[in-house]
Amino acid sequence: MSISPGISPGISPAVYIVGAGPGDPDLMTVKGARLLAAADLILYADSLVPSQILQTAKPEAQKIRTANKTLEDILPLMVEQVRAGRVVVRLHDGDPCLYGAVHEQMDALAEAEIPFEMIPGISAYQAAAAKLGLELTVPGLVQSIILTRISGRTQVPEAEELASLAAHEASLCLYLSARHVEQAQAKLMAHYPPEMPIAVCFRVGWPDEKIWQVPLKQMAALTQRENLIRTTMYIISPALAAKGEAGKLRSRLYSPTHNHLFRGGA
Repeated sequence: MSISPGISPGISPAVYIVGAGPGDPDLMTVKGARLLAAADLILYADSLVPSQILQTAKPEAQKIRTANKTLEDILPLMVEQVRAGRVVVRLHDGDPCLYGAVHEQMDALAEAEIPFEMIPGISAYQAAAAKLGLELTVPGLVQSIILTRISGRTQVPEAEELASLAAHEASLCLYLSARHVEQAQAKLMAHYPPEMPIAVCFRVGWPDEKIWQVPLKQMAALTQRENLIRTTMYIISPALAAKGEAGKLRSRLYSPTHNHLFRGGA
């Protein structure tokens, strides 16, 4: 395979499925940014990836929006470019492994014998927790995180139905559910207290980001009042209610009474 003269050292012609992060260009990984700067062709989900992310792309790179395209439109472009010795970046929002619809892309690339690599990105739940100053796994309170969605046009397997997951009372991060928020709220309130504070996170990392903290019982009303239809995630976690109670819920890791391999105990 011939290599384009302008290709960056150490970057081979291939399809790089890159997680752009939640929207803030500063939250993109160094590796993702390096690949984006080297790309000859960038295919990006323009409805989910803000234009600021593309500022590091080289001027001559071809940029194609994919919101109105199918896999059958996209795949031949990727195959043709890689076979011509060029670097292709398929840019996804957040982390491609979460609701990224990438498995069919990777299967098709493998069948076409096109090399590819997936580059992880920061997901919205991580960026939102950081903005909230929130640890989602608080010792003695909650130690599990569930990333899920409610059934809609894409059905959730029966074993992963929201009500059954809510029964664990873990830190639950709810994606892709704003259009069905009343149903989601009812299922959540069967297991979480209606007065428990939750976070409604809209376009985290974008210039117009908004984050509200309201009682669970107001989740649907807020969503509808603000007309939040897309790019909205909910954090439902006992950790939100426990903010400011670090003294009661201190971890053992940094306790003076806890000894381990690197530190003796008191």
